[in-house]
Amino acid sequence: MQEPACHENYPATTVIVANLVPLLIWVIGAFLLSRIGLPWALLYLLFVLALEFRLVSGHCRDCYYFGKTCAFGKGRLSALFFRRGSPEKFAHLKIGWKDLVPDFLLFLVPVIAGIVLLVWQFSWTIILLITVLLLLGFAGNAFVRGHLACRFCKQREIGCPAERLFDAKKPS
Repeated sequence: MQEPACHENYPATTVIVANLVPLLIWVIGAFLLSRIGLPWALLYLLFVLALEFRLVSGHCRDCYYFGKTCAFGKGRLSALFFRRGSPEKFAHLKIGWKDLVPDFLLFLVPVIAGIVLLVWQFSWTIILLITVLLLLGFAGNAFVRGHLACRFCKQREIGCPAERLFDAKKPS
């Protein structure tokens, strides 16, 4: 089967949908943690900002989409604040499952907080929010990356460490 054509710049609708998933995760996560205490929600949001800064200041600088509209719009954002890196450097970057732990924590910590809240006081709202977080964290992210982002990505053709990690059929 032929690979779909790569986007030089992703459409705005892709950027919006691709960013809705993490935005909903962060909002629900902050809400759940705020039910335990406002300082926990603020720490969580600082963690979100730190991870986003790490991404935009590091990986995005070396991505093919630096200065362009990637599926998440971060190529343009990165170009506003940082100098261009090297797509070849990005292509040769090695990542493993341990490198993804901070990303998983963005939705797993609020899930754990939700479970703690349920132990304190049962709530159908909390159960619903935990379910939505798990769906967004796993199925939502898989949909965005599998159907909207990665399959049309030019950096994937140059070389992508995430594709090597997730695609067991490809050699590392």
